[in-house]
Amino acid sequence: MSWRMPSETAPHERTWMAFPVEGPTLGDADAERAEGYAAWAEVAAAIARFEPVSMVVDPAEVVRARRMLPGEVTILEAPVDEFWMRDHGPTFVLDDERPGILGAVDWIFNGWGAHDWARWERSAGHARLIAAEVGAELVSSTLVTEGGGFHVDGEGTVLLTETVQLDPRRNPYAERARVEAEFAQTLGTTKAIWLPRGLTRDYDDFGTNGHVDIVATFPSPGRVLLHTQRDAAHPDHAVSAALRELLAAQTDAAGRRLDVIELPAPATLRDDEGVVDWSYVNHLVVGGGVIACGFGEERADADARAILADAYPGREVVTVDARPIFARGGGIHCITQQQPALPRNEVRR
Repeated sequence: MSWRMPSETAPHERTWMAFPVEGPTLGDADAERAEGYAAWAEVAAAIARFEPVSMVVDPAEVVRARRMLPGEVTILEAPVDEFWMRDHGPTFVLDDERPGILGAVDWIFNGWGAHDWARWERSAGHARLIAAEVGAELVSSTLVTEGGGFHVDGEGTVLLTETVQLDPRRNPYAERARVEAEFAQTLGTTKAIWLPRGLTRDYDDFGTNGHVDIVATFPSPGRVLLHTQRDAAHPDHAVSAALRELLAAQTDAAGRRLDVIELPAPATLRDDEGVVDWSYVNHLVVGGGVIACGFGEERADADARAILADAYPGREVVTVDARPIFARGGGIHCITQQQPALPRNEVRR
């Protein structure tokens, strides 16, 4: 076996999501809950314009989901507690030695480091559930991590942060070499680019301790889109400057010097909870499109669309208001997980 995680820009079979359930993440008030349900449904509808969407839905939420979701969204009924599919769901991989085989990596998920507020007993089983549903081979891992904790370029390079992969609440005995070996085995990577940390807000009580998918991503091999905070009044101004300097000095698995493309943050610096981590990097690439985060700032949202359109030529960039998702701890990329398409005529059913 030779597992490899394709780039997000590679063709997809579908995108997977999980529908929200009542609890602390969704909110206590009726208006808060309604806002959360609507945000997840809006993202699903945007993706469904471009490719199939499958949604894991708790039995208690099936009626609501059928009412709110587009008819073309497929519902898979199963218990749900957390609904950040990028993190608790499977990471799909292909086997270059067996072109008709799909793999699904089942990371150990412990609620982003066993936070007191996290509930993950049900959703931690979604990787196995989805693997069985699509006929994928289950690829077990001993690593405690989440899909938002890494990005790949599909050609051997993985981008990750020390504060997630080496988090003592996740992997108390891990070191860089062990993490790199595990990613090599499960994702087919040969070069790891380590960032020391993520964005400031992500270290709050309800954060992930530094997920990379809100910081930087590969739009294509040799190029990195980097969240850039240009306002010195925000602590991420210094963070993003340091990360830019680090990334500009890096090479990928093929030996190419990285071309760093800045993706500026919107103007808003704070919300009721403190400094924000609003980031246009947390987008999802889909078949023929890009589902981009919007933050209600006309100029900043338009500038981000232009940068993303240039980074992903030939794809339509669609903006969805991501503020309700960020208010709950993540963004569009965090609530989605792409299933890559198998080579045509070699799909195993």
